[in-house]
Amino acid sequence: MKHASARNVVERCFGLLKMRWAILRSPSFYPIQTQCRIIMGCCLLHNLIRREMSIDPMEQEIYYDPLIENNVDHATIDTIAASDQWSTWRDNLATEMFNEWMANRAT
Repeated sequence: MKHASARNVVERCFGLLKMRWAILRSPSFYPIQTQCRIIMGCCLLHNLIRREMSIDPMEQEIYYDPLIENNVDHATIDTIAASDQWSTWRDNLATEMFNEWMANRAT
């Protein structure tokens, strides 16, 4: 779960960078050294914007939800109950993955 949560955060960050900087949206034909510098420059500029601006207009655009602004009610899920079936499936999957990892490690 922690890995999946971290991946979601990273994916959102990449999405925000690609939304802000058009050069990151399409394949690049620059040399690899130049590509690394472009990405680093975009990240540095992004961090500068986040540090210096109290409100980031790009994030406002991403998180704008017209339903909230129009006071439209949504149904929300407050809790999720665990079931024995899903817990058993998850535990079996984890055990299977561990056993495969141990078998591959031994060879």
